[in-house]
Amino acid sequence: MTTATPNSHAGAGPANGTLQTLKARLKATWMAGDYDYFSRYMEQSAVDFLNRLEVPAGSRLLDVACGSGQLALVAARRGLRVTGVDIATNSIEEARGRASHEGLDAAFDEGDAEELPYADGSFDALATLYGAMFAPRPELVASEMLRVVRPGGLVAMANWTPEGLIGKMFRVIAKFIAPPGMPSPVLWGQEETVRERLGSGMKELRLTRVNYRFDYPFSPAEVVEFFRQYYGPMNRAFASLGEEEQVSLRQNLVELWATHNQSRNGRTVVDGEYLAVVGTRA
Repeated sequence: MTTATPNSHAGAGPANGTLQTLKARLKATWMAGDYDYFSRYMEQSAVDFLNRLEVPAGSRLLDVACGSGQLALVAARRGLRVTGVDIATNSIEEARGRASHEGLDAAFDEGDAEELPYADGSFDALATLYGAMFAPRPELVASEMLRVVRPGGLVAMANWTPEGLIGKMFRVIAKFIAPPGMPSPVLWGQEETVRERLGSGMKELRLTRVNYRFDYPFSPAEVVEFFRQYYGPMNRAFASLGEEEQVSLRQNLVELWATHNQSRNGRTVVDGEYLAVVGTRA
């Protein structure tokens, strides 16, 4: 769960000797900032994505890399029996608090997408919204997602594409920080990569490029500051740089958001492309 540039080795991962250090770094990254507050501006994407899946009420749904419940809470409000899992302790605590406050049937566990703490076939459906794509060993993520879903169950992902706004944002960040030895997260946003990783475990696989609309009630410069404060990867990227590099990174990011901005009235309205992955477990 970090930012990185695309590379040609879709199945590559960190060396065993560095894995524990990398996992600790990723956990710290996603606990930085305030993902619960950050994700409140993106809750419509969870509603839209869940609408595409048409999972019936009463189904057992696992939300992998659930954050503070952006998708899971929406599903629980619709009568699904929801479990969420994430590596960030603070996000899990936020999700539990939100579910308790609303009296929802939802459980949240701290755990790793590469080693899900559930028995084979435990769920009727699994979804991950811009989440599992950031784990460093995608081949393990794929096998674990397939393992915990029953045959005939649903597997769904929303993954940022390399060509979309967020993919471009990751490339800007990567100019200033050296990525760890792991595949780029946005490889999950390429159709051929998804088919390679999931295809053998699926009876059918539907891949659709979808635009998610970011709509912030403030300027592109304020959007960059919002990401810096509250979005863990951006927060840690800025924190790792000296003052001059921070200025340069900020300028590059403001230019990116301003160039794609479709509003001229003080708001920032930008389309960010993701790949919707929806399939049936073989």
